[in-house]
Amino acid sequence: MKFIVSSSTLSKQLQLVNGVISSNTVLPILEDFLFEYSPKKLVVTTTDLETVMKVELEIECSEKGRVCIPHKVLADYLKNIADQPLTFNIDENFAIDITSDNGKYKIMGENPDNFPKEPSVDDSTNFSMSSTALVTAINKTLFAVSTDDLRPAMTGVFVELAKDGVQFVSTDAHKLVKYLRKDVTVKTEGSFIVPRKPLGLLKNALPDNDDNLELSYNESHLYINHPKLKLICRLIDARFPDYKVVVPTDNPYKLTLSKNDFQGALRRVNVFANKSTNQVALTVSSNELQMAAQDVDFSFEGNERMNCSFDGDDMQIAFNAKFLIEMLNVVETPEIIIELSTSTRAGILKPSEQGKNEDLLMLVMPLMLNN
Repeated sequence: MKFIVSSSTLSKQLQLVNGVISSNTVLPILEDFLFEYSPKKLVVTTTDLETVMKVELEIECSEKGRVCIPHKVLADYLKNIADQPLTFNIDENFAIDITSDNGKYKIMGENPDNFPKEPSVDDSTNFSMSSTALVTAINKTLFAVSTDDLRPAMTGVFVELAKDGVQFVSTDAHKLVKYLRKDVTVKTEGSFIVPRKPLGLLKNALPDNDDNLELSYNESHLYINHPKLKLICRLIDARFPDYKVVVPTDNPYKLTLSKNDFQGALRRVNVFANKSTNQVALTVSSNELQMAAQDVDFSFEGNERMNCSFDGDDMQIAFNAKFLIEMLNVVETPEIIIELSTSTRAGILKPSEQGKNEDLLMLVMPLMLNN
């Protein structure tokens, strides 16, 4: 059995699914690509038992067959070869001969019957959205996901399906992001938590265009279908915290700033901040914002000022500069608005104008001011 495939096309598609494979797996078969070939089509699958990812590409082939190929040796080989047709010959013992323009290589494959079966789509709820809508939602929420495995509910993005669209929420208890897509029609309300790893893989694999994605979920799994890509992941079985109670509804003061100027100033001042807290104190008046940071242990100190518009009483509040910089990275408007109340209550950060069919709100908890 044999098939012919472009080396660059194969390498590119394998890179999309390679991230699923875990480096410390207990089952050797999980370190393999599953190749399923049929006339004109090759489907490559990887899994770590929690996430299954598939890509599809065109090949020259007249037969049907399956084989498991060790991922590392094949991926490393493809990185070091110029674009050219590769011929794969597979015998009945799953030995694979790869022939290029000027070389021949042999890999010992494995029996594909030992590769784990993917979970079936039973009792699922379906909805659809554009690829760019999902990619944007992941980009705007993934950075706020917690890495604390002792709080499993926070180690993923909470997806809430409602009549007004699909809402994506992430938090690590210090910052929170709430992103609503209004251009998604939902027939049945529901919610689920998607782990961080498959979302990171999707962010890099899905095209940022209007391709339609078919999504379905049940109590245990989420299924995402793109014409050339498929992902199945186990959902987090935990109760997401009630994020609505922590979002202030009465922050009366509005601070309006240039996004790029504020982000640049934060990056510079944070160099001189304490590395464990990244604390930057903001002193706000009607038309000027002063930023100050210090690291007492090393006698470092940094101060900057910039123009702003503020419609409240003069106040001082401290935040983790790293969190603010991360939030500003996902804002696409030239100006941002920070809604404030007191120095001990959370600040709300928003773009000056919301994009079409979307609504973005970010919350950041204040730090105790240094005396």
